[in-house]
Amino acid sequence: MSVLEEMRIRSLGVIDDAVVELSPGFTAVTGETGAGKTMVVTSLGLLLGGRADPALVRVGAKAAVVEGRITVSPGDPAAVRAEEAGGEIEDGALIISRTVSAEGRSRAHLGGRSVPVGVLTELADELVAVHGQTDQQGLLKPARQRQALDRYAGGGVEGPHTKYAAAYRRLRAVVTELGELTTRARERAQEADLLRFGLDEVAAVEPLPGEDTELAAEAERLGHAEALASAAALAHAALAGDPEDQEGVDATTVVAAAGRSLDAVRAHDPALAALADRIGEISILLADVAGELAGYADQLDADPLRLAAVEERRASLTALTRKYGQDISSVLAWAEDGASRLTELEGDDDRIGELTAERDALRGELSVLGQELTDARTEAAARFAAAVTEELSSLAMPHARVSFAIRQTEAPDEESGIDIGGRSVLYGPSGADEVELLLAPHPGAQPRPIAKGASGGELSRVMLAVEVVFAGSDPVPTYLFDEVDAGVGGKAAVEVGRRLAKLARSAQVVVVTHLPQVAAFADRQLLVEKTVDGSVTRSGVTVLEGEDRVRELSRMLAGQEDSETARAHAEELLETARADG
Repeated sequence: MSVLEEMRIRSLGVIDDAVVELSPGFTAVTGETGAGKTMVVTSLGLLLGGRADPALVRVGAKAAVVEGRITVSPGDPAAVRAEEAGGEIEDGALIISRTVSAEGRSRAHLGGRSVPVGVLTELADELVAVHGQTDQQGLLKPARQRQALDRYAGGGVEGPHTKYAAAYRRLRAVVTELGELTTRARERAQEADLLRFGLDEVAAVEPLPGEDTELAAEAERLGHAEALASAAALAHAALAGDPEDQEGVDATTVVAAAGRSLDAVRAHDPALAALADRIGEISILLADVAGELAGYADQLDADPLRLAAVEERRASLTALTRKYGQDISSVLAWAEDGASRLTELEGDDDRIGELTAERDALRGELSVLGQELTDARTEAAARFAAAVTEELSSLAMPHARVSFAIRQTEAPDEESGIDIGGRSVLYGPSGADEVELLLAPHPGAQPRPIAKGASGGELSRVMLAVEVVFAGSDPVPTYLFDEVDAGVGGKAAVEVGRRLAKLARSAQVVVVTHLPQVAAFADRQLLVEKTVDGSVTRSGVTVLEGEDRVRELSRMLAGQEDSETARAHAEELLETARADG
């Protein structure tokens, strides 16, 4: 079992630098009002991923730091999670630390490894149950009471709840999609009409990939056909000669003559022979170019009708690119996407039918699972209430009775509800049940919600009884109570102390208390004291033993450490606690 052994607190609230040493059993933290006892709870809350409030940082300090040492056994959930996060466990001890800067920045370390604060929050459920005045207020909320009942019920509720939650999430998604399809039906119909019009336009033109580029080049050529033909003819004549001009000189003839003059003497000098070869290559190239120029001129189409057809086709393509893309390739891509989208839009009616059928099926499934949840909660509520009632009898409330009211709210129509017990009722992510914890403090009293039927002291004892019941069914290693004995006194306070001591036999219990009757039952009592400058230093948290503990209990009883009557009463309390132990 994991045990919180020690916490070191620096620059947190009134605490300058203090070490809190805890025992495996029952530790009571006492001290004057305002001495800093509650900082123990706050510190543990930070270690377990609580909200980092820069206002907690001691005035003048750059940051508040809390470090905790927890002994863990191999295989403990806390040990496993720490190792998953990369933390190390040395000699069976896990070190957790949390730093909060005065600017509000927060850092967390687990086993020497920096981790997100969320990792510490995950450990909290496995390590410590923290209860204080705010938790009592939380217990007054029906949602928290339902969570408490579900926690107690365990697998009986967890199984159907898991299936219910999955079906509920799917139903929400289906209803959302169905709502979008039906409410936007007109918009989607208009979108489909526009797509059909555009796709018909593209289909009527039947463009080909790259056609716009090819036609632009052809139009340019046809538009300058005469100039191109004239230039080609002149170039051909310059290279190969003009048949009508017998006196004219052409490049082919000149180069051929140069070649012949060198061929006659090339055998006498290799260098000259190489030049002759190059002239031969020029002759071949000139002949090729001249031939291609002649062919170009013959093939050049100067037909005005063809030019008109090309321009007409280009106009049709331009009409498409003006609406659907910067070029024909983009237009074809738009048409492909548009056809897919149109298929989707035209399938809306089928999709609406499918979703409607799935919605109805999911509601039917939720009705079955919701009924299973109601049945499981009803069965667990009887056991839970009986166990808490039995605990209350040990807390000086022998005639009190606890029960649960499990109700459902009628749905205004079938569309907004699921069927539970033959009625259409409202439902949510955790089922259709509204759970409320009721208390009848004495015989003849009508059960009332604990928010209305319990005094402060009774509420504290109900809270403690609930936690003791949880300890038997879903235990955690450590319980921390922050003055949950508020409003309790006399014999009831003794019974609270006795019950906490009993709880400490199976778990570590830490209690911040102002009641000597509770503190007397502790295995270890810590005193928090401030120095004259108003801070709590390392020596300000001390373990009380022997005479020192008697003096502190006397102060708690009568406000006077040296009162003989108070001392006698303190010793009597300690003796009673030892006898119970």
